[in-house]
Amino acid sequence: IRKRRSKWVKSYLVKKQRLSLIPLLKELRENDPDDFRNYLRMDVDTFDLLLNLVKGGLIKQNTVMREASSPEQRLMDTLCFLATGRSYEDLKYSVGISAQALRYFIPETCAIIFKILKTDYMLY
Repeated sequence: IRKRRSKWVKSYLVKKQRLSLIPLLKELRENDPDDFRNYLRMDVDTFDLLLNLVKGGLIKQNTVMREASSPEQRLMDTLCFLATGRSYEDLKYSVGISAQALRYFIPETCAIIFKILKTDYMLY
């Protein structure tokens, strides 16, 4: 007999706009760019340039079930993962996104970054 789920989403994931690392990074971006750079290993201007280059590939459509993560959030989450080397399970608490979703969109975001930057910025 299959047990019915009592809830579909964990409560802290519903409150991700308030509880996640993203509001902190936005605050650092505005008021302390040195700490923003220290955390993401990228200054604000470089982040903005990269975001403008990859934004088109990171835009996802909202659904009836959930609001899609913004391109800015997807890029910040990916850079947090790359900069810190933390696992998806550990990172989920900081960014407010499930480990399953992170496993899907971090590699996707990395592939988009590589595709866009490979001709002008990367030697392969």
